[in-house]
Amino acid sequence: MNVLEALIREMILHDGPISVDRYMTLALAHPEHGAYTSRVPLGKEGDFITAPEISQMFGELIGLWAVEVWYAMGCPARFRLVELGPGRGTLMADALRAVKVAPEFRAALDLHLVETSEILRRDQACALEPSGVAAHWHSAVEDVPAGPMIAIANEFFDCLPVRHYVSDAGFWRERLIGLDREGRLGFGLAPEPELGLGAAAEAGSILEIGIAATRSMREIAGRIAAQSGALLVIDYGYDGAPVGETLQALRHHRFADPLRAPGEADLTAHVDFAALRRAARSAGADARGPVPLGEWLTRLGIFERAAALRRRADPGQTAEIDSALARLTGYGSAAKDQRSMSELFKVLVVTARDTPLPPGFTTGEGA
Repeated sequence: MNVLEALIREMILHDGPISVDRYMTLALAHPEHGAYTSRVPLGKEGDFITAPEISQMFGELIGLWAVEVWYAMGCPARFRLVELGPGRGTLMADALRAVKVAPEFRAALDLHLVETSEILRRDQACALEPSGVAAHWHSAVEDVPAGPMIAIANEFFDCLPVRHYVSDAGFWRERLIGLDREGRLGFGLAPEPELGLGAAAEAGSILEIGIAATRSMREIAGRIAAQSGALLVIDYGYDGAPVGETLQALRHHRFADPLRAPGEADLTAHVDFAALRRAARSAGADARGPVPLGEWLTRLGIFERAAALRRRADPGQTAEIDSALARLTGYGSAAKDQRSMSELFKVLVVTARDTPLPPGFTTGEGA
């Protein structure tokens, strides 16, 4: 039993079982022992690798995408370029390098990073130093100054806590985390039914609701609707009816029990893109997508960018480029029986309603 597990156990003994979203918040963001506050969870030495760590092409294309969106916004003289959950700063560093081709865009941008981890903030500062662009850090997107905004959220919404409800005896009951007979963390149900969730499904079915994700989307989309801009969401998830429980833990790139050693594994849940789209539109913005990541990157020209990189690459570098291309787009992947990153990851865009459709999206998608 690690320190955080002992603290959660004492909390439950004193106050009773806690919700799944409360547990996720503690496991990820506890000030001293959370997975995102006490260590660097990304990269080969961490728990998982994100798309920016796979290839520079990912961040470069997003940077050039942002330039096109800025043009579509009417080239505001000053705007906020924002990244939510910037990881180690790799995506933004690659994006800023790519947008050197648009000096007027660089001159107009005001860079803001939303990050709660002091450890990751230090990594981000080091990664961004060569760009020469001054960055401002915030703990919440609400703290970013007002004004037109282009925001990037790569693997941000999947980290937001979710709540679980279980169909039991004709009712939905909230799934809680308490202590089992051996005193270990375990799942249980609230004694009182949860009203307002509709008819219960087959007994034992789990309803997963991302309340924090929809709340965050409404906040960002409302600002975009009122002040102009765009939000690009890249994450893994589904579009359609809820699919049940998707809570998972990754520790050193392997799946782990989410209730064991909290703070030592990354906890995530699949993103409900349909819910995000509804939340954005309810806030007065437009939302399009999601589009499979591989298809979106292909539309943006990743194969052309790969060809340009190959022309200056040695054989070893060429192999790395081709490997990254396969992981991001599914092209050339030998694992045809597995869902590649290009299919599971999806891309959604939120804009003000008078903004032209951004690159990589087509009319009618997500309508």
